[in-house]
Amino acid sequence: MRRSGVFLILLLAPTCLRGQTLSPEVKAFVSVDAPVVALAHVRVVDGTGGPAREDQTLVLSGGKIQAVGAAPAVPVGAKVMDLSGFTVIPGLVGMHDHLFYPQGGGFFAEMGFSFPRLYLACGVTTIRTTGSIEPYTDVEIKKLVDAGKAVGPKMHVTGPYLEGKGAAIAQLHVLAGPEDARKTVAFWADQGATSFKAYMHISRAELGAAIAEAHARKLKVTAHLCSVTYPEAAALGIDDLEHGPVYYDMEFAPGKEPDICPSPRAMYEVTSKIEMSDPRVRDLIADLVRRKVAVTSTLPVFELLAPGRPPLEPRVLAAMTPDARVNYLTRRAGGGSTGPSPNWAGLLKKEMEFEYAFVKAGGTLLAGCDPTGIGGTLAGYGDQREVELLVEAGFTPVEAIRIQTENGARFLGESDRIGTIAPGKQADLVVIQGDPTKNIADIEKVETVFKDGVGYDSAKLLDSVRALVGLR
Repeated sequence: MRRSGVFLILLLAPTCLRGQTLSPEVKAFVSVDAPVVALAHVRVVDGTGGPAREDQTLVLSGGKIQAVGAAPAVPVGAKVMDLSGFTVIPGLVGMHDHLFYPQGGGFFAEMGFSFPRLYLACGVTTIRTTGSIEPYTDVEIKKLVDAGKAVGPKMHVTGPYLEGKGAAIAQLHVLAGPEDARKTVAFWADQGATSFKAYMHISRAELGAAIAEAHARKLKVTAHLCSVTYPEAAALGIDDLEHGPVYYDMEFAPGKEPDICPSPRAMYEVTSKIEMSDPRVRDLIADLVRRKVAVTSTLPVFELLAPGRPPLEPRVLAAMTPDARVNYLTRRAGGGSTGPSPNWAGLLKKEMEFEYAFVKAGGTLLAGCDPTGIGGTLAGYGDQREVELLVEAGFTPVEAIRIQTENGARFLGESDRIGTIAPGKQADLVVIQGDPTKNIADIEKVETVFKDGVGYDSAKLLDSVRALVGLR
């Protein structure tokens, strides 16, 4: 009786229980918005890494999951959706998901309109921006989404890149030293940044100062490194390392000088010959695990460098402007390249081997798409591809889904709210046609994405950004 009374209150409660009023522009993409929703006869992959549970029903109300089970009580008047043949997974947590896109010549443009929609349409309900080109824009987009005035995922905004002398990207501020690094972290933390990302030419002293200031504010620092090695960064207390060591840990580079970023090509030649059984690799993994340093997998952006990978997808090309499409296809075909290329296929395989070994040794692997590189990795689509590539790397489908759901939520300090499917969690869910535990490619067949219990029409969101990536 008591339980029925609670459901009755929720049934009669206004949608403001979800904490926001949606604007007409956002409501245009909403396909499910009822006080109580029951997702019936659905397969549940809960994000914990456990096996799928068949013929389950989820009851959603007040923006949260109220019940999950084979036969939970469904209140009279609830909107019941028969999802036989469908799978529900937690909303993906993209841990390297920028809001910008490459324009060529080392410049990047903000995709503040198309990318938030793409992320949400593809089932990414939470992102960490992991480096900002336009940090003020990222902060303001987050405010608009949180207020229900714009469509997009929940955002954890990373401050502007912390870069040292030698930056190849003209849009980045170059740090003048450790005190500048500390002040930059302090300023952007006050503006709303919740994490920071160091970049390729930062010095050890600058990185140490940034980490100290961030940790004093209970914030985390990650990095895409070159001048500083992984062991050096780990010793300084870094929380996370982006991409994995096969591409960017320069400790194995011959003649590596302190605080100097060597030639990446020389590094690739070395790592292409290193096996996972090498004691140096085992020692690196053990050091990262011991120091509790996470690694973020961004396999899709590197896959594009391997010849013939991935298969050309009409849905990805359709999202690009004509110019962006031509630029991507030209670069994919090797247009304008000179000299011999590294063995990208071999390096990709080694990175997969490292990530698998890292996890099996007890390391925390996060996941994201990194929509940069040669332009073929797009917001959302790339996150789905990341899950598929984790399966190719040797993880089971439920393990791969856990990496991009629960692991990300836990790292962000949000595991009590998101990342898994359980009563009391936020109703951030992805409804998928098919069974990704048997065919991981089914993760691309997103029907509806729930964020805080509101269901968004994936197809409508995708259609709204057709031919816009590269423009806005």
